[in-house]
Amino acid sequence: MHTPHIRTSRRTLLTLIGASLVAGPLIASQAATASPAGLDDPAKKEIAMKLVSSAENSSLDWKAQYKYIEDIGDGRGYTAGIIGFCSGTHDMLELVELYTRRKPGNVLAKYLPALREVDGSDSHEGLDPGFPADWRRAAQDTAFQQAQNDERDRVYFDPAVRQGKADGIGTLGQFTYYDAVVMHGNGDDSTSFGSIRRRALARAKPPAQGGDEVTYLNAFLDARVWAMKQEEAHSDTSRVDTAQRVFVRKRNLNLDTPLDWKVYGDSYHIG
Repeated sequence: MHTPHIRTSRRTLLTLIGASLVAGPLIASQAATASPAGLDDPAKKEIAMKLVSSAENSSLDWKAQYKYIEDIGDGRGYTAGIIGFCSGTHDMLELVELYTRRKPGNVLAKYLPALREVDGSDSHEGLDPGFPADWRRAAQDTAFQQAQNDERDRVYFDPAVRQGKADGIGTLGQFTYYDAVVMHGNGDDSTSFGSIRRRALARAKPPAQGGDEVTYLNAFLDARVWAMKQEEAHSDTSRVDTAQRVFVRKRNLNLDTPLDWKVYGDSYHIG
């Protein structure tokens, strides 16, 4: 279950997917399609989901989070689902729109006007009192679960993996990108994923540019920690310091199991 001190909501969400994503810094070269399997390998992707859930939900059971919903007081309205879709940061609206296109008349469809009104704010107007209960009802529907999976992939996972492959970084590096996009989004502010990556590139070259992978990953994580410390909600950097840094120090660039890490003082293991 989320608690306010561990929630990692994004400063700026990818509100313009489609064309902006094609033109934006997350897009990889076409050569990436020929790259070897990385974080998008099904077994590695499952590990990624568990790693993120350990930080977002203090649990490795990421599939239990479809039904999760609460307002954690971070200024982003309701936070819900497997990736922390927020009513104030556009991605929750897009999720419910997708679900409604696939299943008209679903239990959440009636909230679409309210979700459009509160987008960009922390308001619950038009959502209370029934929205949380209806979200949990919807989460029992496999169609809604699939919609959450698909939006997670479209907005966060797939673009991060493409960019990682384009930069020549392996499975672990692709995960560091994904986790950063989940937390920071890829907007135009100084703590977005794109800004974090640019800050790293100013200090080290990625393998695709002839650089050393470990050196570059450390530069990226340094930039990530800087970005996290710019906002109180992210000031605990243990998801980097005692998780991702551990894997980098061990040079586990393929994110091979077993994995042992800590987040917010809690220990986790994947065998």
